[in-house]
Amino acid sequence: MLLTGETRLVGVIGHPIAHSLSPRMHNASFAATGLDYAYVPLDVHPEALPAAVAGLGALGFRGFNVTMPHKEAIISLLDEVDAAAKLVGAVNTVVVDGGRLLGTNTDGPGFLEACRESGVVFGGAGVLVVGAGGAAAAISAAVLGAGARHLRLLNRSAWRAEGLRRRLEQAYPRAEVSVHRAGEARVASRGVDVVVNATYLGMKDADPPPLPQDCLGEGMSVCDAVYRRGKETEFVRLAKERGLATVSGERMLLYQGVHAQRLWTGRDPDVLAMSRALA
Repeated sequence: MLLTGETRLVGVIGHPIAHSLSPRMHNASFAATGLDYAYVPLDVHPEALPAAVAGLGALGFRGFNVTMPHKEAIISLLDEVDAAAKLVGAVNTVVVDGGRLLGTNTDGPGFLEACRESGVVFGGAGVLVVGAGGAAAAISAAVLGAGARHLRLLNRSAWRAEGLRRRLEQAYPRAEVSVHRAGEARVASRGVDVVVNATYLGMKDADPPPLPQDCLGEGMSVCDAVYRRGKETEFVRLAKERGLATVSGERMLLYQGVHAQRLWTGRDPDVLAMSRALA
């Protein structure tokens, strides 16, 4: 890839960032389509976030992704945040337009597209989401919008999950949303059709599974927002051992990136090139 003064820059900010597969994925699409863009990883410490965000706008970036731990903190630093990002309280994609920083969230649409690819649908389904942070909020809003019958939130911090429940019920007044503490995993998982891990558990080998194994019942679908470079998460592996349908975090990463790249370039990316780069 030859960078020139005409090359348009996009990237991802987070801390840490070395593990991110997004640069490989996006740059593969740019190479395949011949777009003069480059995607760069930027390690930004939390205390440096305001200066970094202002600097990206000043440097002429076309946009950037936002990953942990900045998805919520960045909102106050943007000129505009769309309704989807306001609902979930988190931004994962920023578009720079005429110097203005516009925030949105492509995690939800990316998650639904990854699920459709694996035949997992939400019309009339009961769904358990483990977690209550930015990813959990985006996924919860997406499944309710796709027609889920009821949603259960399982999280260590009940106050955080309750805050998410209230926002979701305001946006989807007909939705049935309940909150369960971490010790209530077996009760929360009883009778659901889809289980989603939207926590950080699974990023490291020593992490415990987000749910006890006996919570994975026959006929469930299991989705993991976490991805591991070159390997499955333990949660996905356990689900496959039980013969359950699975959706990996890698596919969610792919499709949220597809949506983001469309916003930055105004063109459809090469999804096959992006998928091969992740593989």
